[in-house]
This record gives sequence, C-alpha cells and structure tokens, in this order.
Amino acid sequence: MNITVSPEAQEFLADVIAKHDINDLHLQVMVKNPGTPIADCFLNFCERDEIPPEAYEFKQSTYSLFASKADEKYLDGADISYDDTDTGGQLNIKAPQLKGKKPDNDAPLFERVEYFINSELNPSLAMHGGFAKLASIDDGYVFIEFGGGCNGCGMAGQTLSMGMETKLLRAFPELKGLMDGTDHSTGENPYYKKED
Repeated sequence: MNITVSPEAQEFLADVIAKHDINDLHLQVMVKNPGTPIADCFLNFCERDEIPPEAYEFKQSTYSLFASKADEKYLDGADISYDDTDTGGQLNIKAPQLKGKKPDNDAPLFERVEYFINSELNPSLAMHGGFAKLASIDDGYVFIEFGGGCNGCGMAGQTLSMGMETKLLRAFPELKGLMDGTDHSTGENPYYKKED
C-alpha cells in the first residue's frame, strides 16, 4: 500500500502532534463506509499500543502514520496534503479508491449485489444509523445481516420487504428474494424499538 504525505502536511501534522503532551503519539488513517458513495476517511490520534499489529506503518519525521491492512484497497494511492488559505490552512485527504468502483456486468453476482447494497440501499439505512451487509446468496435468495440502528429495529421487516427487496429485484431480475439473516435480539440501539 502507498500513502503519500506532502512535506507541508508532514510539517503541519508534526506541529499538531507536538502540541499534545503525550509520548509516542501517532496518527491512524480511519475509513468509514468504505466502498460506498458515502465513504469518508479521516485521521485519528493514537498511541503505538493502540494500533493493530497488522497495520501498515508510514514513518514520518517525528511520528508514524498507520493504516489498517483491511482498508488497503480503499487507501492505496491516497494523498495527504496541506494548503495555506486566507484563514489558516486546510488538510486534505484524497483517496481515489475510497468509494470503490462499480463491478463490471460480468463480475460475479456476489460482487455486483454487494456493491448495489452498499451504494443503493445503505445510504438510506445510514440516515437511521443502520446498514445492511451481504452475508450470502443461496438458490437465488440474498441473505443480509442488519447492523447499527437496523439491528433489533421493529421496522426492519417492513424496510426489507417494502423497500429493499423491490429495488434489489428490479436491479437483479434473476434473483428470487431478499431474506433477513440478522439475530435482532442482539440489537443494542435500534432506531425503532420493538413493542413487547
């Protein structure tokens, strides 16, 4: 994986880190909703003992920048720069692969359905703090697992059958249906609580 940090960004970030009175303070590039239209990345302060052992390390002048190997395909080729502006400055993170790319029509069905769920269905679910993850496709049925505010939500069944399934079957007529494989009893913060 390759992440480029401009000299101006290195200097700016070193100065920010130096203002904190913490030994062995570093930065980690974090990714949120990778491979989707609402993907974002940002920098987080971290101490070395907080970094997963499999993370990539990019040594800078007085600190290191870490990135998870799980995010490699989204962060490879990323560029971190700093521009002076009239009001101070602007740190920019550009990651061309962050939002992923639409699979070709001849890509495996799993990849195409996964991209569709991430790009077409999850942005609506994200408004309620939730998401859906493709678990499997079996005999023409797509099995998903809800997470976040959708896990344990009393409206998950209606969301699945009245909105998500209709859109999915319109985009993939070869499929038979959409099934919920979520254990909703584990939901910690559902958007709509079920009635007892």
